[in-house]
Amino acid sequence: MTGHRSKEHYVPLDSVRGIAALSVVVHHFVISQPLAAILPNRAWIDFAFFHNAWLFVDLFFVLSGIVISMSYVQGGFGTFEFREYIVRRLARIYPLHIVTLLAFLSFRMMKLGLVGTGLIHFAPPEMAVNNGYSFFLNVLLLHAIGFVDYLSWNGPSWSISAEFYTYLVFGGVVVLAQKFRDVRIIYVLSLFLSVASWAFILLVLRQYALDFHTYGIARCILSFFLGVLTLRAVASVPSAVRPAVQSVWQIGAAIAAIAIVCVVGMQPMLSFLAPVIFAVLLGSLMAFPGRRLPSLLSVKPLVWLGKRSYSIYMVHALVLVLIEYFSRGVGMRTFPMIDQFGSGLAATLLLSGYVVAVLALSNLTYANIEIPGSKAIVGLLARRPRVVATAEGGGQ
Repeated sequence: MTGHRSKEHYVPLDSVRGIAALSVVVHHFVISQPLAAILPNRAWIDFAFFHNAWLFVDLFFVLSGIVISMSYVQGGFGTFEFREYIVRRLARIYPLHIVTLLAFLSFRMMKLGLVGTGLIHFAPPEMAVNNGYSFFLNVLLLHAIGFVDYLSWNGPSWSISAEFYTYLVFGGVVVLAQKFRDVRIIYVLSLFLSVASWAFILLVLRQYALDFHTYGIARCILSFFLGVLTLRAVASVPSAVRPAVQSVWQIGAAIAAIAIVCVVGMQPMLSFLAPVIFAVLLGSLMAFPGRRLPSLLSVKPLVWLGKRSYSIYMVHALVLVLIEYFSRGVGMRTFPMIDQFGSGLAATLLLSGYVVAVLALSNLTYANIEIPGSKAIVGLLARRPRVVATAEGGGQ
């Protein structure tokens, strides 16, 4: 097996993940019912692309499959250690997950305290099922594998639950391939798991679109192992492909990815095609790193965004809750007045403030929770101190 690819191969992929994470941030603003009731005119914000940006969660899953496979298969699966692998995966996702979960709990307790003192009369939870049971499931990352059929607490974290247990499945696949000393087992089982998950979603769950989170692990396995296969396909791409053809593949895949996000609301079944399109896009960026598109994706602002993509994804729901409360307090009279200066101006200003707040908070959590938290878990649980948890991608 070959060693790790150079860091340059990661940069465009990280940038794509950052763009996708920011699109999900805007998506949740657009579909917020409290904000829809307050904002008189949302103008361009109601664009179909933002309404359907939930589909980018499946891009996260494909990308995770690529990056994890690059680290643990191309890096030499013969030296794979399951325990060390799980420690790295847990260290990557858990610190920020538990901090955001506790932040939602603290916010809930603060509101109940205000009710108790009589300052406010009623404090509904951010989600109707923010209770002890759902909190327990969130702590153990069990909230997307069939125990509940609803979102709770930090809603977007369902995908982190799905990813963690998909990591366990992948680890088992690598251990099996290691036992038989045949890397082809990884790819055979990856194909089987992707197809089996697709069949399970359609025939057992009877879901005819990927827009679901109950048994979200099935959705994750489908796309994650497609990402594993994508990396294998990239290794088979001949080096003699003409530059014009390389650009056509990349630009065509990017256009197709944007197009399917725009139209999936009208044809939900197309969502099953999206992971394949995402895989082609990401694979083409890796296979042809010298083209214009990877170069554009390597500019510093996008690199900054990509590095903080997991923090962006994990903190934005909390910021959105605060924005919703702020809007209830000032919006009923203020927003129509602002819109007199331009249709949709109030929505644009509020969205801009929301995005800036998310980016600012994510920058803090990236530096003060995500990185040091990962190192702390590795230092606590890893057998060998040389393990560095933050060297890999994965997660949102």
